[in-house]
Amino acid sequence: MGILYLSGSHLGWCQSSYKIGKLKYGGGGDWYCNKTSLPNLIAFCNKTLNTRLDADPQVVEVGSPDMLGLPFVHATGHGNIVFTPAEATNLRKYLLAGGFLHVDDNYGLDQYIRREMKKVLPEADFVELPFTHPIYHQKFDFAQGLPKVHEHDNKTPQGFGLFYQGRLVCFYTYECDLGNGWEDQAVYKDPETLRQQALRMGANIITYAFANP
Repeated sequence: MGILYLSGSHLGWCQSSYKIGKLKYGGGGDWYCNKTSLPNLIAFCNKTLNTRLDADPQVVEVGSPDMLGLPFVHATGHGNIVFTPAEATNLRKYLLAGGFLHVDDNYGLDQYIRREMKKVLPEADFVELPFTHPIYHQKFDFAQGLPKVHEHDNKTPQGFGLFYQGRLVCFYTYECDLGNGWEDQAVYKDPETLRQQALRMGANIITYAFANP
């Protein structure tokens, strides 16, 4: 497992293997959904990007110091999210030290994640990233932004970011169900071409996060 270390305000990691995390939060939302999505994204990245991601993502609680050992943390769900003051402080520490949070709205998450991230970074607001942002143009090119995996409210998918001192610390994918596209094909029976688009966008997010600690 890769080990992260704090050096001043910089977060670095040893290049042996990397563990990425899945965020466990309180409030009643189903943080545990999309059980096959991260393992599939990891396998895709290891095959196409030659990364050394550990095959098993680590479940990490918002308030756990173990978060500082993870260069990338993914959060998803459908319902309520609540961060305690201590959890918000810990997540802020993680992000400011160089960590990266990807939040994927699995439908119904929007109002809650916006509220709770204000506890974490009260000085920052989510801003929509333009299609020219580098996160859309890593190994794979997404000239029109996020792929649309599943339809809910007939809305265009959007990618929002939280920035701290000019660095993107949280990327929020809304109205695209990106994580659903990473799931085993048998779960939703999506066309393989659509799954591949979702996995490629996920690989871009991983690449960007690791390249910009």
